[in-house]
Amino acid sequence: MNNQTLQTLYDSDFQVWIEKTIDCLEKQQFNRLDIQHLIEELTDLGRSDRKELESNLMILMAHLLKLKIQNNVPEQMKGSWYDSVVEHRQRVYKNLRDTPSLKNYLETAIQSAYPDARKVAIKEGKLAKLGVPIPSEVVYPITCPFTLEEVLDEDFMGL
Repeated sequence: MNNQTLQTLYDSDFQVWIEKTIDCLEKQQFNRLDIQHLIEELTDLGRSDRKELESNLMILMAHLLKLKIQNNVPEQMKGSWYDSVVEHRQRVYKNLRDTPSLKNYLETAIQSAYPDARKVAIKEGKLAKLGVPIPSEVVYPITCPFTLEEVLDEDFMGL
């Protein structure tokens, strides 16, 4: 198989492309690699790890924010938010455990994810039922009110 065949496989059967690329790497047949697509895939892999971390942080911070802002809602509502905080914080821990270098990106990820977390908290807050007061958007801080330590603290629930 030559380099051109690997390039063709990339477009026609991605899974076979991966298998053949791994085979070339294991056999140290570097001249047969489809370098351009390999670089693209490795770059995307790094991006997907960051996006997954940001996604988990967004949900985590949205529910921390709801617990902070809407702390007078019935306990049954808070219960699902607590569950979400626990679950997504665990996902963040797993992201960091699986890819330790993401720790260097954590502050940036929090800042990147917070505006979306705020939007989610506001939108979900507007869906409140059972006579629960709907907070004004202005009570949701524009900048993240949580420290890195609070976001990662297993016992911190936004209150």
